[in-house]
Amino acid sequence: MPQQIKAPKQVPSFEYELFEGDPDLLRTVVATPTQTAPWIDPSSLKLKHRIGRGPFGDIWLATHHQSGFDFQEYHEVAVKMLYPLKQEHMQKFIDKFEKLFLKCRELPGVCWLHGVSVVNGKVTLHTHTHTYISIAMRFYEGSVGDQMAQSKGGKLSLPDILRYGSQLAKGLIQLHSIGLLVLNMKPSNFLISDHDQLVLGDFGIPYLLLGIPFSDSDMALRLGTPNYMAPEQWDPEVRGPLSLETDVWGFGCSVVEMLTGVQPWFGKLSEEIYHSVVVRKEKPHVPSGLPPAVEHVINGCFEYDLRNRPLVSDLLLVFESSQNAIHGDGGWVGLGSRPIKEKSVGNGYTTWYLSKDHLQVGDTVRSRSPLNARRPHTVDVREGTIVGLDGDADKNSFALVKVPGMHNALRVQESTLGRVTFGFAVGDWVRLKQETNSHSPVGILHAVQRDGAVSVGFLGLETLWVGKAYQLQMAEPYYVGQFVRLKPNVVTPRFEWPRKSGGTWCSGRISEILPNGCLVVEFPGRFVLGNEPNRFLADPNEVESVSFYTCPGIVEKYHHVEDFHWAVRPLAIAFGLFTAMKLTILMGRGISARLKKNRPNSQDSGDRKSGWRRIFRDASSTTK
Repeated sequence: MPQQIKAPKQVPSFEYELFEGDPDLLRTVVATPTQTAPWIDPSSLKLKHRIGRGPFGDIWLATHHQSGFDFQEYHEVAVKMLYPLKQEHMQKFIDKFEKLFLKCRELPGVCWLHGVSVVNGKVTLHTHTHTYISIAMRFYEGSVGDQMAQSKGGKLSLPDILRYGSQLAKGLIQLHSIGLLVLNMKPSNFLISDHDQLVLGDFGIPYLLLGIPFSDSDMALRLGTPNYMAPEQWDPEVRGPLSLETDVWGFGCSVVEMLTGVQPWFGKLSEEIYHSVVVRKEKPHVPSGLPPAVEHVINGCFEYDLRNRPLVSDLLLVFESSQNAIHGDGGWVGLGSRPIKEKSVGNGYTTWYLSKDHLQVGDTVRSRSPLNARRPHTVDVREGTIVGLDGDADKNSFALVKVPGMHNALRVQESTLGRVTFGFAVGDWVRLKQETNSHSPVGILHAVQRDGAVSVGFLGLETLWVGKAYQLQMAEPYYVGQFVRLKPNVVTPRFEWPRKSGGTWCSGRISEILPNGCLVVEFPGRFVLGNEPNRFLADPNEVESVSFYTCPGIVEKYHHVEDFHWAVRPLAIAFGLFTAMKLTILMGRGISARLKKNRPNSQDSGDRKSGWRRIFRDASSTTK
């Protein structure tokens, strides 16, 4: 896995030609499909013309001919033809599709699926035959993207955006309920039915393709359309995991485009978007003048740390509520105009994060640690039980916590408490009891249910690891600002790690902690020239904390101080030289001024010279 944080290569587009009507080429790959398989005979699909192209394949308008004992009919369908997959991966995709096919059909907010087929075709650039998976869906006359293209300025009215946003949120919730992520949110994928209802046109194809490479070596699997991709989508194994909140970023990008008529990061190449979103942590600009609740929740969609983003249910609540707002005299009245308290409560959290952990009477709780704290946290409530709740959603809520050894219950702000289940709380550093070579065994706990079900972000996994609390144990926590170094037994680290001139590993300081526990480490002890990088990634399982007090011996203590202070030495030296030069100049000017002050003027000098002449003349005459 490359150490340098680089954007994926641009995926080249290519043309292909399908062989139609040839029974030897239009054939299924699966010899014995099950009775419940959503299988379509490829010869029953008649392609007309291509109507769209995306990062994963082309969309064709086609007719699906069906016949039986006493009937014959055909339907107009849209066929999503994926770019070619290797033969050994095709069955894997089809198996995933079969498991979710009937579930997708029950979701009113998702496009209607007819079935799947496998056909052969020829790539014109390479003149050899490939096999393509074709997914037939109901054909819809238009999309939100089409409506934007036909509207003035390329943008929609706010009432339409609020209505479509509510319908989009409902479709997302439905898709998430069956375990699918869309990962390809954009207006062209929001289809409009005959009754002007929005349905999701992409039912999670990027998610189904996770771990399945394309057969063409030049085709890098992209997890979405770059302009709408969340930071973790660019490299989910390192910057992930992919989660429900990943689609929330795409939701926000889509709404911003509907409001402005301009695609986020319009005109930028994929690599430029990568550096804007991932490296520089820039966010799409949300226009002002919206109902405050809408503006605030859309801004929340662009939180860099996915844990701080709102859930889709939060989006649905705000968009449905704001539909009742009335526009008049340049302002908004109704629910949408109520001042919204800033969704942040300090310690690095937003209340979007905190609202995901609903506390109840009887829950065991403890004080939350600051998110990515810069120093170890001293807890106020080590562990206690909630015996009462006080407050409402619009005000600061408080909980009455009964702490062992104390007579009276403590009244504590609810946002400072985290629920403890089976000894674990959200945000804890955990380790798998049974380690695996497929990913790092150390990660960060994202969710723990009251029944012991847990979700953990591990470096090396694209999605959240799901398991039980008994499979985990507490791990040493890391925090921003902490110094770390590679463990002595690590010979070949997962990521590149700089060495000192003598060949020993450098010590670095943690500058950022990603949601899966991946550490971003800076090395102030390195003197960097030019474009040489000084930020490196690290597996938390491969490092150990180090400080002046834990370094044994004077030599190691000196090395640690050197690692910390070397970066400021050039500045200190330059400042010292500048100060010395400045003092030298000032002292020189002072001495020069004194010399000038004490130096005799020209007249006095002439008089003195004439006086000396008289003295010498008188002396000579006396001698004579």
